[in-house]
Amino acid sequence: MTHTAVIAGVGPGLGESLARRFVEEGCSVGLFARSSAYLDDLAADLGERALAVPTDVSDQAQVARGFAEVREAFGPVDVLVNHASAAPWRGTLDISGEAFREALAVGAEGALYCSQEAVRDMLDGEGGTVVFTGATTSRRGREGAIGFSAAKFAARGMAESMARELGPEGIHVAHVVIDGQILTPGAREQGDRRTETFLDPDEIAREYWHLIEQDRSTWTLELDLRPHVESF
Repeated sequence: MTHTAVIAGVGPGLGESLARRFVEEGCSVGLFARSSAYLDDLAADLGERALAVPTDVSDQAQVARGFAEVREAFGPVDVLVNHASAAPWRGTLDISGEAFREALAVGAEGALYCSQEAVRDMLDGEGGTVVFTGATTSRRGREGAIGFSAAKFAARGMAESMARELGPEGIHVAHVVIDGQILTPGAREQGDRRTETFLDPDEIAREYWHLIEQDRSTWTLELDLRPHVESF
């Protein structure tokens, strides 16, 4: 079965790995991010199945336009990855109200706007899959990251609520806890010996694809990914 996917929040690392994996599996993919230059280069590299759609997911009107572009190019959306986040690494007394609101606007409101657009297509079609990218802070708060933690807690709650609401309608909603550091291109370039304990973004992307292909009888609500035990 071919799919039309939207990845909301594409950048070097996991976002790019997801895009590459989905295209390799035969999907047509809309790539959402604020930076047009990076998206254009990635879409050109991925070929005709990828579409760069510069989008600020915290802006509902931009999200609506972005989905309209994807539908025009590839048809209705049946796979969504809510991957965008804003990470002001500030503590309780240091974070500004503006930075806190941005974290929630991107991580929670943006996920809502994208989910609303995608779910409408899925309900009109044959169902689909919505995946939320979570983090260690989805389960336990992190010191000095109150905005990021709040947004990730919110997204996890959204995923659980949506799963129960939309599962009976044939829509699989899953939340992925990435409990560790991802091996980004920057980390590779640094040559840090600790990178051997990082999570490989290509392998994470493989697990996301498995969620999309799961049989309805064995849907996963939450997937916990972490490095091997010796690295803890």
